[in-house]
Amino acid sequence: MKKTLLIILTLCLLCGVDCSAFTKYVTNNLNLRYEANAHSYILTVIPRGTAVTIDEDCDCKWVPVEYNGYVGYISTKYLSSKPVRKTYTSRRGTSVRKVGNSSYNRHGSGSIRHYTNSYGNRVQSPTYYDSRPAGATALCRDGSYSFSQSRRGTCSHHGGVARWY
Repeated sequence: MKKTLLIILTLCLLCGVDCSAFTKYVTNNLNLRYEANAHSYILTVIPRGTAVTIDEDCDCKWVPVEYNGYVGYISTKYLSSKPVRKTYTSRRGTSVRKVGNSSYNRHGSGSIRHYTNSYGNRVQSPTYYDSRPAGATALCRDGSYSFSQSRRGTCSHHGGVARWY
């Protein structure tokens, strides 16, 4: 047993493998930031379920990572040591979308929900469609379309705004 462990460790050192690195999984769409604080510039967003490698498994609030050519910092409170499903399930339980896949279940007719906004207007909740529907004001990062009448809070439970219309 000791001989096998010694061989594996030797191979890691010879191949240049960093044996001290840890793999963690992103639990939500996570902002990769320029500096280690929540007010720093956002370089890009790391999708939920993405595996990231960190150098040290510590009780730190922020850790440096590399993702798609960007080097920045992520908050450790959104990391898990266990793999996270790369799916989005709406709170209504009627939509499931696989990340990175354009096919997902859509609301059937009659299942579209509404809410009353801060102006007292009845507004359609973010909903999935094949193409931009009439009245949509934003495309959310999870692929749903928002009908919000103000920018504040738009797509807040859907990963943020991907595109304004």
